[in-house]
Amino acid sequence: MMTQRPTRRRLRRAALAGAFAGALLTGVLVAGAGTSQAATSQPCDIYAAGGTPCVAAHSTTRALYGTYSGPLYQVRRASDNTTRDIAPVSAGSYADAATQDSFCAGTSCLITIIYDQTGRNNRLTQAPPGGFNGPAAGGYDNLANATAAPVTVGGHKVYGVFVAPGTGYRNNATNGIARGDQPEGMYAIFDGTHYNGGCCFDYGNAETNSRDNGNGTMEAIYFGSNKVWGYGAGNGPWIMADLENGLFSGVNQRYNAGDPSISHRFLTAIVKGEPNHWAIRGGNAQSGALGTFYDGARPNVAGYNPMKKEGAIILGIGGDNSVGAAGTFYEGVMTSGYPSDATENAVQANIVAAGYGTSGSTGGPAVGSNVSLRATTACCTTRYISHSGATVSTQVVSASSSATDKSNASFTVRAGLANSACVSFEARNAAGSYLRHQNYQLFLHANDGSALFASDATFCPQTGRNGQGNSFASANFPDRFIRHYNNNVYIASNGGSNAWDATGLWADDVSWVPAPAWA
Repeated sequence: MMTQRPTRRRLRRAALAGAFAGALLTGVLVAGAGTSQAATSQPCDIYAAGGTPCVAAHSTTRALYGTYSGPLYQVRRASDNTTRDIAPVSAGSYADAATQDSFCAGTSCLITIIYDQTGRNNRLTQAPPGGFNGPAAGGYDNLANATAAPVTVGGHKVYGVFVAPGTGYRNNATNGIARGDQPEGMYAIFDGTHYNGGCCFDYGNAETNSRDNGNGTMEAIYFGSNKVWGYGAGNGPWIMADLENGLFSGVNQRYNAGDPSISHRFLTAIVKGEPNHWAIRGGNAQSGALGTFYDGARPNVAGYNPMKKEGAIILGIGGDNSVGAAGTFYEGVMTSGYPSDATENAVQANIVAAGYGTSGSTGGPAVGSNVSLRATTACCTTRYISHSGATVSTQVVSASSSATDKSNASFTVRAGLANSACVSFEARNAAGSYLRHQNYQLFLHANDGSALFASDATFCPQTGRNGQGNSFASANFPDRFIRHYNNNVYIASNGGSNAWDATGLWADDVSWVPAPAWA
């Protein structure tokens, strides 16, 4: 690993940060069994004390300042297109998920704004088209389903930002974000089990025109298993830096052995840079300390020294609006100045103490269980999802039904093929064949091992939209849920251009009771 001789300025900064860190660690969030106490110091307080204040602070799960009580994010519900801001339950605390649950009851919601807690208005909104178009109207990117990533902080239910391919957020007109070769730092908390090899699941500094403006015009955290430009040890995923026209794991253009595969359920990822010097750090957001995976000179490729950062902020996409990536974001910040390791170590201690967890977050059927999925709409409570060959529909099944009918309506719950936090449904009588959507309709197909199949066959359980059982959001179209319509089965949004997207009875039609399997 290449390293630089520390400058006097850097040594002084590290000493100052170390002095602050001891005091700040006494003020981190204290997490207990189902409780958490608002902190006197949160991540952005710690960065400020270290001399590298936050210039952007985004989170849908908690406040990142001990005194912050403003909105964290905004949701829009499909039933009437009204919006609601979601704030912490108190200053410096966790998000008020109960307000979101009440507002979104019986319908679906999208995250429209992720507010900036610094007061600089560096909020993130729906990304516009750029070098690539997104799938939404006008070439914009999709917005994230507001209920697709439920987790807990300190035992309290909150929601993350579930990025399926095609989803993206951006701000091209920012205030105070590093430009040119100016120093900056950034961290993000991701779901380390939700990723792909698409380009590019990023959070950080990007081009202000949503296009590829050449080497060194970006500096963002990347997380995933893409090996086209760079990679580290093992099979991935890796924390890398997206510096435009390259994902870098160290000083070399492609392979760097010091950057390990890392996939903690809650992952702390850090990238920071200053003139001819940058670093990658990471660790488990639930326990332990940070590791340093690279700390040294800029890549040994033309165009990255000096850097030409432009100062936009992206989430879930590449700098040119490439939209093939998948991941889940919980919180992240960007700083003015290059943070010391000591400051970041204190931030990591705060993150661990916050108590991220998954207990009770989905309430879906248990992996390994055998279930039959019963409709809850008043017309159809004796109907179950069933297959006949590749065709999937709902069928009436009862104790007097034939053994074949019972078997066709029975499935084994598997860990999600594309995201282990979600589920996939394998037919009991057709080993290796799963429910998957194709052109929005459900079929039973044999697993071909492709990433597309895995995504199409993965569904994320939530509390039933009508209050019964579960609703199952598509992993790669998280605003669409498994729905029965005229006895056929689709993934459907609440309102849309297809007949099965009709708003009438939507909440009932997308709610299913996972009953004991008929077979």
